[in-house]
Amino acid sequence: MPRHCIEDVVHTFLGNTKDPVYKTIIQRMLTAYEAHGCKMSLKVHFLHSHIDRFPENLGAYSEEQGERFYQDVHDIERRYQGRWDVNMLADYCWMLRRETED
Repeated sequence: MPRHCIEDVVHTFLGNTKDPVYKTIIQRMLTAYEAHGCKMSLKVHFLHSHIDRFPENLGAYSEEQGERFYQDVHDIERRYQGRWDVNMLADYCWMLRRETED
């Protein structure tokens, strides 16, 4: 079941248009994975916590921007040496906010 849920998210949220009920579809995916004992990764937590901030057309999101996200997460992981906590997530969010204010 989780695999079908992630396919729904890919087709209704990550493409060129958002389905009007995308929040429900994403919540269904998270619930299905939780029922199977899966923990939420930082990336999925970020998706869930900031769902309203994603652009309407994620299909136009550039690969360069995606690579930057992975590099930022890698830098944060190195700084916190594998300790995943609320401080690390807050640090990442403030880093993003500072960069967008410039």
